[in-house]
Amino acid sequence: MSAQEVKEVRAAAKWVRITPRKARLVVEHIRGRTVPEARTMLAFSERAAAREIDKLLRSAVANAEANHDLIGDDLVVKTVYVDEGPTIKRWRARARGRAVRVRKRMCHITLTLAPATTATVTRAPEAPAEEKPKRAPRRKAAPKAKAETKPKAEAKPKAEAKPKAEAKPKAEPKASTAKKKAPAKKKESES
Repeated sequence: MSAQEVKEVRAAAKWVRITPRKARLVVEHIRGRTVPEARTMLAFSERAAAREIDKLLRSAVANAEANHDLIGDDLVVKTVYVDEGPTIKRWRARARGRAVRVRKRMCHITLTLAPATTATVTRAPEAPAEEKPKRAPRRKAAPKAKAETKPKAEAKPKAEAKPKAEAKPKAEPKASTAKKKAPAKKKESES
């Protein structure tokens, strides 16, 4: 081996019974991280794909230690990607005698480890979080002019009742446009 040649360790899990889309969500979290960081991320992930990817990572570390004389904790996840595998097609019964196709997807996960000093990180650098502009403070409403202050202890005098003659007559409701039912005719009973 020449000095320029980099030792890379590769491991692949084929025909994993998880959809590629779900596996890619987990894979994005470990790309570019050291092995201990990646193991921690996978251990605390609640996704089912994390268990399979953790097995694959452990396998790749074991390959590195056994075959290439590398120290597992000094490695970095250089590349990791998920490819689509075959899809199993099944049928599910639906209403009115119909059937719907169920696609049970599989994937192939490939992981490459490299020593930390020579690994080119494919992880995108995180952009510094931009500060949100502060919202202008809310304007306080103008204080309302207070009417005469009344002590709470005093009872409020009741308003005098207006005589009925002075009261305004109520407006009659408008006739509704709906048809009114005619009153039912009473049947004359025979005596």
